[in-house]
Amino acid sequence: MNRKRKRRKWSMIWLALIILITSGFAFRKPLSLWAYDHLLAKRVEQSLEQVYKPLDIDRPSLDLSEEPPFSLLLLGIDQRDQEVGRSDSMIYSVIRPKDHQVLLLSIPRDSYTEIIGKGKEDKIAHAYAFGGAEMSVNTVEHLLEQPVHHYASINFKGFRDVVDALGGVALPITEDIENKQWNHDKFFIPANKPLYTGLEALNYVRYREDTDQNRMERNQIFLQAITARALQWKQLSKIPTLLNIAGSNFQTDIPPSNMVDLGKLIFMRDEVPEFHSYALTGDGKMMDGIWYYMLDESTVEEAYQMIEDWLDPQMDIDTLLLPFKNKD
Repeated sequence: MNRKRKRRKWSMIWLALIILITSGFAFRKPLSLWAYDHLLAKRVEQSLEQVYKPLDIDRPSLDLSEEPPFSLLLLGIDQRDQEVGRSDSMIYSVIRPKDHQVLLLSIPRDSYTEIIGKGKEDKIAHAYAFGGAEMSVNTVEHLLEQPVHHYASINFKGFRDVVDALGGVALPITEDIENKQWNHDKFFIPANKPLYTGLEALNYVRYREDTDQNRMERNQIFLQAITARALQWKQLSKIPTLLNIAGSNFQTDIPPSNMVDLGKLIFMRDEVPEFHSYALTGDGKMMDGIWYYMLDESTVEEAYQMIEDWLDPQMDIDTLLLPFKNKD
């Protein structure tokens, strides 16, 4: 099976980057550089400063303008009003700008692991509730035994608002989708609409009343659709709206200058980067009346080897270890 067919574009959290990348760079090509620098640059810079939230701990510094492979922990935050929230979705990604390749490693939110800084084992999603992005970063580094160079987070309100600001997103929903279980949020998504709203898109990727595999596939479909939508979007008048959305719903420790560089690296080719996805797997287990997801150590080891491979700048793209490469 060739690499084109191996693409698995998934996870709503990639939208966290689309917010700023779209605003900060995607319009720089249809505009002249002069127009961008004189009409939009100041506003973009101010918004990037607003979302810049460095961690208190020392992190390795990378110059993204040199296009090194780097890791980015993507967090989708289930946050209501002013509460701290939990990481509903967590993906360890490795971006190889020169190769236009992205590795997305999904970490199940109920994974039972040591929470670094809390002194206990718990669901990995609780790390964010206990200690924000910093505790999430430390816990993921400990679990995978690999560095997290940067993080980026977006809450559900930001997710909805960005999709709406882009005018909706096309999704191949051929049958109505409805959440019916008593302990789940109730919603209904009608089939065969040309475009779906931000709330409908959020419900689409979060729907969980079938199988985990189907949910992952819906995330893949959404990622492909929203990235394509962002790349074709040309409504310059909406840029301030996107920037305002970013300011209150998005956080990252990527310095503003590097964020612009990142946008250039990802979207310079006017095409969606090639994504490769992998998910840690295991089995559910009840402990003291609480359900946890016990990770299979073999998948954690495989993830370690894959990340090691992808972070090596000397590794040729044709020899990269790919998810399920030997299982198709």
